[in-house]
Amino acid sequence: MRYQISGKQIDIGEALQTHVKTELTDIVSKYAGRPTEAMVTFSKSGHEFVCETVVHLSTGLNASATGKAHEIYAAFDSSSEKMDKQLRRYKRRLKDHHRERSQPVELSDAGSYILESRDESEDSEQDASNPMIVAEMEAKIPSLSVGEAVMQMELSSAPVLVFRNEKHSGINVVYRRDDGNIGWIDPRTNGSA
Repeated sequence: MRYQISGKQIDIGEALQTHVKTELTDIVSKYAGRPTEAMVTFSKSGHEFVCETVVHLSTGLNASATGKAHEIYAAFDSSSEKMDKQLRRYKRRLKDHHRERSQPVELSDAGSYILESRDESEDSEQDASNPMIVAEMEAKIPSLSVGEAVMQMELSSAPVLVFRNEKHSGINVVYRRDDGNIGWIDPRTNGSA
């Protein structure tokens, strides 16, 4: 597994990096046999240390957790406990869905844009159908089954996930509805699934 351990305006020593690698390897190996990458970022927020951990699995799932504490090691331990809980909760579902997957999930490149928001009362010279692009980034679209996409969305606590459906290679969307259920948009079908 590749590790990217960094600090935002704080120095992290070799001892902390070794601790992070050892603990994350133990946690991830218990629940998911094929991790590919782990990104751990330490920062300071007021008087607390913040540790953000994201683990990418070869199954296409991304698990993320954040921990806060007055000490940097305690912040990581808090984050790793949350990661452990997430992976433990999804272990059975991960095993069932990914037992047959022999290759890592295929990722497609896509553009991701942030558009300027406007107040309706604003008088703007620019046409509302042509909003201004504020930022442009690269995004990765995973090729997943619908069940895997739902798990990915829940693991990352995201409100929506765009993915390429493995059945027909079409772009699909899963999202969390206001009523708590999961919605699935598949433009290829005409309402009959």
